[in-house]
Amino acid sequence: MLSGGCVAETDTPQVACDAGPIIHLDELSALDLLGEFAAVLVPEAVWLEVSRHRPEAFQREQASLQRVTVEQEEDPAFDALAQALSLGAGERQAIQLARQRSGAFLLTDDAAARLVAESLGLQVHGTLGILIRAARRNQRKPAEVLALLESLPDNSTLHLRADFLAKVIQQFKDAYGL
Repeated sequence: MLSGGCVAETDTPQVACDAGPIIHLDELSALDLLGEFAAVLVPEAVWLEVSRHRPEAFQREQASLQRVTVEQEEDPAFDALAQALSLGAGERQAIQLARQRSGAFLLTDDAAARLVAESLGLQVHGTLGILIRAARRNQRKPAEVLALLESLPDNSTLHLRADFLAKVIQQFKDAYGL
């Protein structure tokens, strides 16, 4: 899971962000982990959502978050799928932005947004993948990443099943001999 669940070591693509990862990484004081990407693109609807729920995230200098207006495209199939899965404006815009930017991937923690994006052939990653990537890219020591992973239930609003998080943590420990 660890090898397929996060961004490859040498990748520094553009990312189109949904609100969740920005909020969750900021809650963990780990927003700087987005700093190595070529561009961190934040659609207008996502910017507004983060501004409502975690405005201090935009005051951090660790990651250069770029506010972007997304060009709306007519795509009845995407619209139907997004509506059927109750995607919000932020998720819709983040997916559209990732589709519009060649080589960009979507950064989201929303399961429905992930499902839609993957069905469209997009690469999708989330907060867990960014944290694990930090150890691989030496942005954080493995022990520091482990501490962040273990602190998720208490220090973040990211909703994960306890058994899933426990499995990720065990795989991380095994991979790094912790």
